[in-house]
Amino acid sequence: MNLSFKPITFAFVFVAACVCANVLAQNQTAAGNLAANCTGCHGPNGNSAGAIPSIAGLERAYFVGAMQGFKTGSRQATVMHQHAKGYTDQEIEVLADYFSQQKRP
Repeated sequence: MNLSFKPITFAFVFVAACVCANVLAQNQTAAGNLAANCTGCHGPNGNSAGAIPSIAGLERAYFVGAMQGFKTGSRQATVMHQHAKGYTDQEIEVLADYFSQQKRP
């Protein structure tokens, strides 16, 4: 079995890798932009220094459930129900991924 790559195959793999890296970088930037809305209350990267809960490092499923609860009104909040209603389900998923990867100090 000959496992050598032909130049066209190498070029295709290289371009595909570049595209994937670009998409990943764009997704991380988009997640950071969405998360920036949360930092005013929940602190940088979701690490609150005050009475408002930190959201950094929360389990993804917990974050999604909490946000959906705020969105539907089944979870009590002072202002989070208003914020949550402004996010699509996909945006909530992106935020859940982002904050689940943030480290708590």
